[in-house]
Amino acid sequence: MKVIRLVLTQNKAHYKKEETVTNKMTYPLPPFSTVIGAIHNACNYKNYHPMDLSIQGSFETVGQEVYTDHCFLNSVMDDRGILVKSMNGDLQSKGFVKVAKALKGTGNSFRKGITIQVYNQELMDEYLKLKDTNDEIAEFKNSRIKKIQDLIKLRKKSLKTKKQKFDKKSEEFSKLSLRETEIQNIEKLILERLENYVFENCTKELSKYQSLTTAPKYYEVLYGVKLIIHISSDEETLKEIKENIYNLTAIGRSEDFVDVEECEIVDLSIEENLEKFDFFTGDLINKAIHLAYLNYEQVKDENINILSSGGIAKNGTKYYLNKDYTIENQKRKFNKKKVILTSKHTINENAKNVYVDSINNENYILSFV
Repeated sequence: MKVIRLVLTQNKAHYKKEETVTNKMTYPLPPFSTVIGAIHNACNYKNYHPMDLSIQGSFETVGQEVYTDHCFLNSVMDDRGILVKSMNGDLQSKGFVKVAKALKGTGNSFRKGITIQVYNQELMDEYLKLKDTNDEIAEFKNSRIKKIQDLIKLRKKSLKTKKQKFDKKSEEFSKLSLRETEIQNIEKLILERLENYVFENCTKELSKYQSLTTAPKYYEVLYGVKLIIHISSDEETLKEIKENIYNLTAIGRSEDFVDVEECEIVDLSIEENLEKFDFFTGDLINKAIHLAYLNYEQVKDENINILSSGGIAKNGTKYYLNKDYTIENQKRKFNKKKVILTSKHTINENAKNVYVDSINNENYILSFV
C-alpha cells in the first residue's frame, strides 16, 4: 500500500497528558489525535479525513519549564490576589481586565484601599459602587423585606387556621382560599421585583468581577525530538498532505515548532519488506533506538513481539490514546485506541498487516493504528 512518510524534528515539545494538572506531564510521543489534528490544520480540512498512523521517535532529554498558572476563585476575596473584570461575564475566557492587585500576603483590602495597587481607577470606582449597592440591598432585605415577609407569614398562618373551621365546599372556605392565593401572588410579585432590581442594579455587573491568583507551575518538556510518522489514507488525501506539509508548523503546543526533514509517498509491501530480514540472525529487530506506539491487537496476536529487558518480559507501557472523535450532545466523544509504547520489538515471520520501511539503511517496523 501507499503511505506518506514524515521525518520531523522539534527542538522541544510537550504532548500533554490530559489527567495531569500541577505538573503537566508529557507523552514521550505525540498521541494520534495530536498528529491528526496538526495534519488536518495544515491541509485546512474542515471535515475529518480517515487515516491510520504509525508513530515512532526519540528525544535526547526531558526537563521542566516554568509557566504562570492563572486560577479564578469561586468568590471575590477582599484581601488577596488580583481583582479583575471579565469581559464575558460568567464565560470561561482569557478576556479580562486587571483592576487592582493586593500587594502583601495579609492585611490588604480592596474595599478600604489598604496596600493595593490600582491598575484601572474607573473600574475600581465601579466595583466599589457595586459593593456599596450590594450592602444597601442586603440591609433593605434584612429590614423592610423581612418585615413584610414576616407579616405575610403570619397572615397565611391565620388564614390556614380559619380554613380549618369550615367545610371545603363552603363559601367561606372558598373566600379564604382566594385571599390566601392573593397574598401568595403579592409575595411572589415582591420577590420577583426585588430579584430583577438586584440583577439590573448590582449582580449583572458585579458578577463579572473575580479574584485571580497566579502561581508557578511546570511543563514537562522533551528536547531534541525526532519523529518518524507514516500515514495511511486514500491517495487523494496523501497527495494533499504532501502538497501542504510545509503548513505544518507545530505539533503539541503552538510554540513546539516542527522542521520537516522528509516527506515522501512510499510503497509498502509485507512480502518485499520481510525478504530484507534474516529471522535467524535477528536482523528483523527494530535496531534504531526509537520509541514506538504498537497496536495492542498486533502484540496480542503475536504479529509483533516485545522483547524482554532486564529480565522483565513484554517490556512496555500500555496507553489508551485518543485518535479521532465524534460530536454527541455538542460534546466531543473520543475514539480511544489501546497501544503499547516500547523501544524493543520484533516481528513474527508469519506476521500479518505489519510493514517495514527502510530509512538511511535503518529498518523501521510499522504498526498502524
